[in-house]
Amino acid sequence: MPLPRLTLAQYRDGILARDRAVLARALTLMESGLPADQALARDLLAAVLPHTGRSLRLGITGVPGAGKSTLIEALGAHITQPLAVLSVDPSSPTTGGSILGDKTRMETLAQSPHAFIRPTPARGHLGGVARHTRESILLCEAAGYEVIIVETVGVGQSETAVHQMTDCFLLLLLPGAGDELQGLKRGILELTDLLVINKADGDNQPRALQAQRAYSSALHLFAATAPPVLTCSALTREGVPELWQTIQSQADRTRRPAQTLAWFEELLRQTLWQRFHADPAIQAIRPALEAALRAGTLTPPQAVSKILDIQPV
Repeated sequence: MPLPRLTLAQYRDGILARDRAVLARALTLMESGLPADQALARDLLAAVLPHTGRSLRLGITGVPGAGKSTLIEALGAHITQPLAVLSVDPSSPTTGGSILGDKTRMETLAQSPHAFIRPTPARGHLGGVARHTRESILLCEAAGYEVIIVETVGVGQSETAVHQMTDCFLLLLLPGAGDELQGLKRGILELTDLLVINKADGDNQPRALQAQRAYSSALHLFAATAPPVLTCSALTREGVPELWQTIQSQADRTRRPAQTLAWFEELLRQTLWQRFHADPAIQAIRPALEAALRAGTLTPPQAVSKILDIQPV
């Protein structure tokens, strides 16, 4: 049976008092699709906004098997500040819930009193992040977490989304540049603030150094100022202190105003699209328009014009 909804004051005061249970319930509230919950969530964000913005926001993406969760555990063991991990998992097509459950993949970090881990199902939302990840970041900041890590589903459509909500975007790769380098899209290389070759230990170390040189050379072709390329071993923790220093130096908080505007534009498009489709008059005319489009008796511009005649934007 679900817990009863708290009042706005109870949510706000609990978050500011760093009550992890209240924070978890507030994050669930943000993810709710109920209109009453959405209204309360908006009020809660406004209430805690003065207490946000003080954290370092780090996005981590990478190819499958690169060791994102292991690296986050290694960073968590090194970082002394309170740490929140918003780990976005692939969703079950049946239940909509998380398939992997990152708490089970970060067992040591999950037991740390200074860490908070929140696995969230993507639920089909594009961008490798959950729909309300930005709101979750703000709530975690208000709860006093000084480092926020957003772990994405993986390389794909996540580059722009993660870059637009974090101060530093880290791309995690495996040793052996070759085919992996050829397969990376130029877009992700242009948005990346830091490349890290993981599993640089044992027999992999020479391959990791070779990959580091290859990526460094390739990145100089895309931009005059190429991001750093580091090697580390999340398993042995070698190179992790140097990695954390580089993350701190690469973090750019000056892009946050632009990120807020991008968030506004995205929400505006989503809201207008939802309201547009919910309009009864549009729902009534759509079948006829779609039939005419299939028959070739109407062009898409004509169909759009007819809809806008009913509901101007």
